[in-house]
Amino acid sequence: MSAAKRDYYEVLGVPRHATQEEIKQAFRRLARQYHPDVSDAPDAEERFKEINEAYAVLSDPERRARYDRYGHQGVEGLGGSGPVPDFVDLMDLFVDLLGGFGTRSRRKRPRKGRNIQVAVTLTFEEAVFGAEKEVEFNRQAVCPRCQGSGLEPGTAPQVCPTCQGRGEVRQTMHTFFGPMVQVATCPTCQGQRAIITTPCTRCGGRGRIQERVRRVVVIPPGVDHGYRVRVAGEGEPGRDGGPPGDLYVQVRVKPHRYFRRQGQDILLHLTINVAQAALGAEVEVPTVDGPATLRIPAGTQSGDVLVMPGKGVPDRHGRRGDQKVLIQVEIPRHLTPEQRELFQRLAESLGTEVKPQGRTFWERLKDWFAQ
Repeated sequence: MSAAKRDYYEVLGVPRHATQEEIKQAFRRLARQYHPDVSDAPDAEERFKEINEAYAVLSDPERRARYDRYGHQGVEGLGGSGPVPDFVDLMDLFVDLLGGFGTRSRRKRPRKGRNIQVAVTLTFEEAVFGAEKEVEFNRQAVCPRCQGSGLEPGTAPQVCPTCQGRGEVRQTMHTFFGPMVQVATCPTCQGQRAIITTPCTRCGGRGRIQERVRRVVVIPPGVDHGYRVRVAGEGEPGRDGGPPGDLYVQVRVKPHRYFRRQGQDILLHLTINVAQAALGAEVEVPTVDGPATLRIPAGTQSGDVLVMPGKGVPDRHGRRGDQKVLIQVEIPRHLTPEQRELFQRLAESLGTEVKPQGRTFWERLKDWFAQ
């Protein structure tokens, strides 16, 4: 760095203990005074570059700390590549500069950044107990070189030559009813009132770059198919000082071989035989916590529902639902002679008359071949 370079605090006319807001206000005041488009001073262009360079260093806490410690040598090579005044701030500055031209000084309202949505697929158990899933997605990010201004560091936007900083153009048309003025957004600056003549070499003047992002998302317990997990601030950056958008993770749950979900309860279909239904039994059944013993009362009927408390899905307070076991009693289709005799004796003991079935065609045919 040249030894003749002035102290940055002196350039902006602020003390070394000045706050960031005081530094910003000093920059705006001096920029109004020395901007080449409005100043008649012979050294206006050089003064404006000097003011801009000082602000680029002192407005960044890290570079300011290096400057305070090492002076110009500490930020050599960084001053021109550091953050420049935000493009929105410069637009406001130009509005102040051009206020005498009748420019509309209405500032753009901050806009929240665009939300991003991705999908993750969970197993049934992951949906019940929660999981951590890595997601990967593309998003627009603020250009690190120009800090979103679209300007090559060390440069400033220029007043739009088409609208002279008004952001709109007017055309007078002579009609039968007299002259009419048509107002339209300036086609050159798109209403920005200034244009970028030296765009950022990193983003091409867009102020944004495309980036690929990976994030680990915590899926809470008890989610269901279609649930959305919101991750605040992981969307695209906002516009005009607005907050960033959010990331929404859409949950998809794979079907399970045995389980079905009913709210916070889990439904399981279980088939038992007639002896278990009539006499009662203890059987092992699957649950999301692992195998568990289920007691089947004597006299259980098809369609009965047996409840296993606390084996269901947790709610947002951690309270778990139940596992409900729907019983289906299976009637045997084929009986051995001994089994048939036992059922006949059972029927007689129950007072039910059972007429033996005649021999089937296939049984008679089998006997005929045996002769």
